[in-house]
Amino acid sequence: MHVDTLGGYGVDIRLTKGATVTTASHTAEYTVSGMTCAHCVASVTEEVQELDGVTSVEVDLATGVLTVSTDRSLDDAEIAAAVDDAGYALA
Repeated sequence: MHVDTLGGYGVDIRLTKGATVTTASHTAEYTVSGMTCAHCVASVTEEVQELDGVTSVEVDLATGVLTVSTDRSLDDAEIAAAVDDAGYALA
């Protein structure tokens, strides 16, 4: 078995015959203000999904909670910029 860490990102790769590769994932929650409809949710989702490393985006219109899962660490400023591009702001 071989264990390696890539580029200091904390990615743990364990390779054995017949095994799959496992990478670290990150999930963070934010609150978005100003959303009032499904189009708002779609706009925020689309902008955030375009960020490199994003693996899933969930937006709850009722609470304004944005949940972002990534395969790398994202800076909060990256999320804020994507939300701003959609026409909204982090609370």
